Amino acid sequence: MIARVAQMYHVEGQRQADIAGHLRISQATVSRMLKRAQEEEIVRTTVVSPSGTYTELEAELRATFDLPEAIIVECTEDRDSAIMARIGEAAAHFLEATLQSGEIIGVSSWSETILRMVDNIHPMKNGKARCVVQTLGGMGDPTVQIHANQLTTRLAKLTGAEAHLLSAPGVAQSREAKLVLLGDTYVRETMDLFGKVTLSIVGIGAMEPSAMLARSGNVFSSRELADIAEAGGVGDMSLRFFDENGRFVKTPLDDRVIGMTLEEMSHVDRVIALAGGQSKTAAIRGALRTGVIDLLITDRFTAERLVST
Repeated sequence: MIARVAQMYHVEGQRQADIAGHLRISQATVSRMLKRAQEEEIVRTTVVSPSGTYTELEAELRATFDLPEAIIVECTEDRDSAIMARIGEAAAHFLEATLQSGEIIGVSSWSETILRMVDNIHPMKNGKARCVVQTLGGMGDPTVQIHANQLTTRLAKLTGAEAHLLSAPGVAQSREAKLVLLGDTYVRETMDLFGKVTLSIVGIGAMEPSAMLARSGNVFSSRELADIAEAGGVGDMSLRFFDENGRFVKTPLDDRVIGMTLEEMSHVDRVIALAGGQSKTAAIRGALRTGVIDLLITDRFTAERLVST
């Protein structure tokens, strides 16, 4: 009887009420039988993943790093430009599908991968987000600065939000210079929003700065980066460094960064990290161990390296 009820419901597509009427039993009995069918493994659920998805690898990544969620994208080449393009596409689709009404989005300004994400987002007809906040100083070399500003303003326009730019360099010349810049009303207003961010989108950087960041001028010198590496640093999120075990690395250089700290990031409800590539594998591994990241979007080559060591 249980098998027959399961057949009628799952294969023939009949409603529980119709099954009950046909077999002259109560609907509650039908419901109990369907539950028993699963318990007795008369009915088994099978999920068939489409080609180009990596559910088992994602599960391994989540288990290895105690990561709430992971998305692994198909990529035919283990090459930075190809990887950034695919991650950007996946991040755009994910944001469109999951963005909540009234979100306050924090976005790092010097990430090429996040720029690819913005390039792939479709305009949202019904404005959802409340505002988009730049979480790392966006001023730098004028030839590159336009990308940082456009990243924030375009994302705001696409999500129907108000843009809040951080009109200061990502790295001040000195701690004293940073204090002067923080005295600016508009800089202060934007930074006051850091504590209200509900969704933070960040890139993960290796110790060797990306081409975009290097061109912006918002970088530490080779000597300063060597000091951070000596202190154990393996990578950064928004120029805030961490070691291979995910511990935050603080040096006097940290006092010159104008942007969200890792502590502030850890209090954000959802932190999405976009990163991939061989040169960033060690940095991504350290970033996952910080416990800050809620979702990592990466490529299959990087994911395989992350779980293999």
